[in-house]
Amino acid sequence: FRRPRPTRTSRSTPKWRAAPAHLVARFDHAVAALPEIQQRKMFGCPAAFVNGHMFAGVFQASLFVRLAEKDRMELIQKKGATPFAPMPGRVMREYVVLPPSIVESEAKLTAWLSRASAMSPACLQRHEGRDAVGIG
Repeated sequence: FRRPRPTRTSRSTPKWRAAPAHLVARFDHAVAALPEIQQRKMFGCPAAFVNGHMFAGVFQASLFVRLAEKDRMELIQKKGATPFAPMPGRVMREYVVLPPSIVESEAKLTAWLSRASAMSPACLQRHEGRDAVGIG
C-alpha cells in the first residue's frame, strides 16, 4: 500500500532569516582572498565553491565550512562549533558552523576557509553519486 504524497499546503516551509550584513561582508572579504573560488547563492545566502563543490557559506546568523574528517573533528571540539543543520534534524554531513571566536578573527577565519577550500579532490569524489547536498 502506498502512502499519499503530502500536498504543498501540508508541508511546513522553514522560516529563514536573512543573514546579517556584517556577516555577509566578513565572508565576502575572507573568500575574496582565496584563489580559484566561485561565489553564488545557496539558501538565499552567499556560498563559496571550488571546482563546483560548495565548501563554505553563510546561513542566517552562521558561517559554515565543509571539512575533511580530521579537520572537522578538530573544529567541532572548539567552544561554539556545531554541526551545520539548515533545518531541524537535517544535519549536512561534513559541514560545521564556525564558532564566533573564529568568525571574529580575520586570520582564523581565513585559515579555516583555506582548509575548507583545500579539501582533497579524492574526498570530494567519494561523495559523488550521493544526494546533492549530502544530507544524512
